[in-house]
Amino acid sequence: MTDSKRRKGLMAASALLGGVLVLTACSGSDDKASGSGESSQSQADAAAAKKSSQADITITPKDGSDNASINNSAAVTVSKGTLTGVTMTTADGTAVAGTLSADKTSWKPDAQLERSTTYKVAAEAKDSAGLVASENASFTTVSPSNSFIGTFTPEDGSTVGVGMPVSINFDKQITDKAAVQKGITVTSSSGQEVVCHWFSTQRMDCRPEDYWKENSTVTLKLALDGVQGASGVYGVQQKTVTFHIGRNQVSYVDAKTKEMKVTEDGKTIKTIPISAGSPEHTTYEGIMVMSEKYKQTRMNGTTVGFTDNDGKAEYDIKDVPHAIRLTSSGTFLHGNYWGAKSVFGAVNTSHGCVGLSDTKGANDTTTPAYWMYTHSIIGDVVVVSNTGDKTVAPDNGLNGWNMNWTQWKAGSAV
Repeated sequence: MTDSKRRKGLMAASALLGGVLVLTACSGSDDKASGSGESSQSQADAAAAKKSSQADITITPKDGSDNASINNSAAVTVSKGTLTGVTMTTADGTAVAGTLSADKTSWKPDAQLERSTTYKVAAEAKDSAGLVASENASFTTVSPSNSFIGTFTPEDGSTVGVGMPVSINFDKQITDKAAVQKGITVTSSSGQEVVCHWFSTQRMDCRPEDYWKENSTVTLKLALDGVQGASGVYGVQQKTVTFHIGRNQVSYVDAKTKEMKVTEDGKTIKTIPISAGSPEHTTYEGIMVMSEKYKQTRMNGTTVGFTDNDGKAEYDIKDVPHAIRLTSSGTFLHGNYWGAKSVFGAVNTSHGCVGLSDTKGANDTTTPAYWMYTHSIIGDVVVVSNTGDKTVAPDNGLNGWNMNWTQWKAGSAV
């Protein structure tokens, strides 16, 4: 072999060997002396940093939402990982308290959110490899102008009489009555069928065909969260209410005999002399339900249209004792201390109310009015007859019992 060929061969072998060394170094040689260990570790760290965390965070409502619900809608959840931190604040930075689940896979605020408020949520989570994921969202809750609520009676936990309907008054006009009614259920432990009746676009009452069974329990469920009641107007309530039905007390007022018979479970327990509306101001007839009670209250004729030619009230009594409301238009069953004792049971003298003998100050425990007041609860029934007046309108107070069952059911939207 010539010197020239020998030199070319050595150069080729050297190049090939150099290629092998370079290739070995890039594959992660354990030769520390060459510095390849440190290089491979930094490259591994860099590669790991480029990996995405497997933790998948979901924030609801989704980012950018408006008209969000204020009830149990806000939440943070994670799959394939655990939450390591969640913060929720209003737009002005006020923190919202919340609770992380025991397994650290979900978080919820502790209280109902406010309407017309923007909330910001920031969440972090780690997967099993310790890699961190983060997510942020901002949403705005429904405004009062775009939401409706229903004010209901009776109150949660109360004990009421057998005539007490569930009455709901909405703060907006409801055009999709069926959708709203489907979100409201009323049931009784007695098993009685309960049907709801719309008196208007803003009032719906619910009752059974006959009075509630005494000592039963009634449950009202409002599942209106997100229900569209009208165009662009949504419900925000998610609530369960229970109330108890007490004993069966029904009182019968006869304006002709000028007596009231109080019955309990169908048996007369007391007969009380009364004075109903005068021939000029007769009392409504029909079934009326006690809706409010006042130990003393003011009654002024101008509030119900009883004025003289000068526009002054025909009466203004500041301390009417033991007053029980029967209609929203102003019919009461109440004590009367200004009338002669001989009036009761003998003459009808009132402006339409049913009066019972009483003493000024409402503290005389011996009077018929005191007895009636203390033996009555909201929801008790008073049936008035022989007055010569018309039957009270079903929506004048809580008096839907003046409609028969067929009429009542016809007012249902479902």
